[in-house]
Amino acid sequence: MRCSPSTGEHARVASSPAAYVLDSFALLAYLEGEAGMPRVRSVLEGAEAKRHTVYLSLINLGEVLYITERERGLVAARRALGAVEQLPLEIVGVSRATVLAAAHIKARFPISYADAFAVVTARDRAALVVTGDREFRPLADAGVVAVTWLPRRRP
Repeated sequence: MRCSPSTGEHARVASSPAAYVLDSFALLAYLEGEAGMPRVRSVLEGAEAKRHTVYLSLINLGEVLYITERERGLVAARRALGAVEQLPLEIVGVSRATVLAAAHIKARFPISYADAFAVVTARDRAALVVTGDREFRPLADAGVVAVTWLPRRRP
């Protein structure tokens, strides 16, 4: 499935997908008020209203926490975790099968290992990945994962 990075539109996806996966880019955009925050907020509001489900891989949560702690300290990371735990999303744990599938994605595409978990989470749930991370472009172009693109600049 191909998606336009400039408009966020996605082809061959119903106007309201049943499921979304947030990667660390999307979650950080939301938590830090980045340019993609309004779109992520809209997706989360849809989950709150039971229009769809939002997932987050436990690995991507860990990525958000280490980035936050590195940039802003442990207290900020703990606050971020508290905020995430209040969001209407399902944190997806990792199994042996998930680890092996993520390793396979990482071997085939130039994507971070953590992002490979977002891909597997989305693929296993027929979900749309919400991200602004251009590492997802080759996977979207190859039809491995459907993406709705967030802007990369601050508002």
